[in-house]
Amino acid sequence: VYAEPYMAVHMGLKCSGCHVNPTGGGKRNEFGSIYGMTTLTQANVTEIWQGPKLNDYVSIGGDLRVNAVSNDIPNQDSTFVFETEEVLLYLEVQLLPDRLTFYVDQRLGPGGTSNREAYGLFWFRDKTLYAKAGRMFLPFGLRLEDDTAFVRQVSGINYNTPDDGVEVGVDYDRITVNLAITNGTAGGNETDTGKQYSLSAGYMEDNWRLGASYNYNDVEDQDRTMAALFGGLRTGKIHWLMEWDYIVDDVPPGDQLKQIAGIVEANAGFWKGTNIKLTYEFLDPDKNINEDERTRWSIVWEYFPIQFTQLSIGYRNNEGIPQNDQQN
Repeated sequence: VYAEPYMAVHMGLKCSGCHVNPTGGGKRNEFGSIYGMTTLTQANVTEIWQGPKLNDYVSIGGDLRVNAVSNDIPNQDSTFVFETEEVLLYLEVQLLPDRLTFYVDQRLGPGGTSNREAYGLFWFRDKTLYAKAGRMFLPFGLRLEDDTAFVRQVSGINYNTPDDGVEVGVDYDRITVNLAITNGTAGGNETDTGKQYSLSAGYMEDNWRLGASYNYNDVEDQDRTMAALFGGLRTGKIHWLMEWDYIVDDVPPGDQLKQIAGIVEANAGFWKGTNIKLTYEFLDPDKNINEDERTRWSIVWEYFPIQFTQLSIGYRNNEGIPQNDQQN
């Protein structure tokens, strides 16, 4: 089921509190699995199940997400479609428990199989410093599950764009710092010597957290520079998330495209096993053009009836320039 940043804000934990990956996403660790089987769900139909843990060294996991989507676009026929969003399989092998891990995140469908992550992860003795190498999701902003969010789409850093390289990180007390150096090709073949540099840092207290990210992708005549501010806040039963991105693309011959994307999200968990999610998003696709901004808001009700199961129903409204039906 979905494990999202608002859950970390709710629990006062870092991403590494519930995930194998220190920067979040993918397979849950043992604590994350128990959280998903107890605290998250409305009811427990069995005892705590340790099935994904095959032994002390090998464990597996997975996700299946299926949607029914209705779209209403001006001047076009409405559509209603069933779709398999994704089928994922995770494998974790602890070659040296709590020190050296081999990890794979594989998309099995739809549309054929593809690798999302495959890396070796080494934790130093006090488990406050790590290094990993292989294919990985890049550290930048909030790791929202919704890849269609403006901050995920426009930045180009999401679950569909892992990259090959190395990453080092500090996970000390209330501070996290992550630095990745990768090819900058979103997993494709490298064609030059330029690299992508991703730096993210955050500080957290029990009820709030604040972070910043910087990304630079060195591509001949088409460099991209990005900066992000992000944070979370817990106010009683409501948990808030925010992210603001500023993106500059070099466009030959000597011009620049500047974009701004942002999101504010509120999650309300008034009853065990349920969550109400309300989001507002903003996108300015070109700072040099007036009145081309796009906004949208969404409301989603999420229900976790039993272990490993989530049911959701939601509504999203898009508003863009009047001439573009697809944006409205």
